[in-house]
Amino acid sequence: MIKHFTRFLLGTTIATGLVLSPAHAQDMRIALVVKALGIGFFEAAAKGAEEAAAELGGVEIIYTGPTDTTAEGQIEVINSLIAQKVDAIAVSANDQDALVPALKKAMDRGITVISWDSGVAPEGRQMHLNPSSNPLIGNMIIKMAADNLPDGGKVAVLSASATATNQNIWIEEMNKVVGNYPGIEVVATVYGDDLSDKSYREAQGLMSSHPDLKAIIAPTSVGIVAAAQAVSDAGKAGEINVTGLGLPSEMAAHVDSGASRSFAIWNPIDLGYAATMIAYNLAKGEASAEPGGAIGMGRLGSVTLDENREGAMADPFVYDASNINDFKDIF
Repeated sequence: MIKHFTRFLLGTTIATGLVLSPAHAQDMRIALVVKALGIGFFEAAAKGAEEAAAELGGVEIIYTGPTDTTAEGQIEVINSLIAQKVDAIAVSANDQDALVPALKKAMDRGITVISWDSGVAPEGRQMHLNPSSNPLIGNMIIKMAADNLPDGGKVAVLSASATATNQNIWIEEMNKVVGNYPGIEVVATVYGDDLSDKSYREAQGLMSSHPDLKAIIAPTSVGIVAAAQAVSDAGKAGEINVTGLGLPSEMAAHVDSGASRSFAIWNPIDLGYAATMIAYNLAKGEASAEPGGAIGMGRLGSVTLDENREGAMADPFVYDASNINDFKDIF
């Protein structure tokens, strides 16, 4: 059973989330700290964490995060988890540097710390799990826009927060290869902070500022849905293509409407599963986070770490009208 919980420390509410796979106090407790609660991508990742916990046995998953995508909110959550003496923290960071002091404190207390999805600076974690290769993601998001613009055109980027590690890396990798797509011009990058209403307004602003805009690239599951809705509401479905990274369940209607011709994502269920397996193996001492080392990910095999103690789970997968119905009821 999944049940809501609120943890308290010194009489103050610290974090609200879900407890998955309840276990006894003596069993291992792994905290899955997400950018913010209420985001479908992370809720799907929590299902994967629950699957891993059930497979491992004797593991309690604490699914938690702030109510908005801020570093300050995550730091408050992390400090609460340190006080609770959890065994491991697996975090998708809102800021790669701001979380470091709190996470270093966690590691000093013997807590295993990894980052996943959106990374933490190396000194603040033992390893980082990228959902895919950053260069592959960067190329994919611009390629999906360019594939539908044979004559070129203006495209804009709607990102999450300006400090989101993964978003910034993917956009940087995208900009490295944009020259491979003749006629494609990136005219703006804006930030919706992974808030639906702000992302919607930012998409409206892009269309207003650039009347000849041909595509919006949103490498965020919140932003891509908001942008697709903004395009539809403006009567520009089929004229402006919204692409990037999203969930099939949330994007199916926008593919049907023509607001999005294609988008990509890895399986967030697998990502939560893999992060949990890695955290467990490190906390149990069954693997170590060293350059060149391999860490088990259960049914997904193993991940090999590079010189920065980072590894990639899988390549992104493209969804469009030909396959969206096969996946929309899964995640």
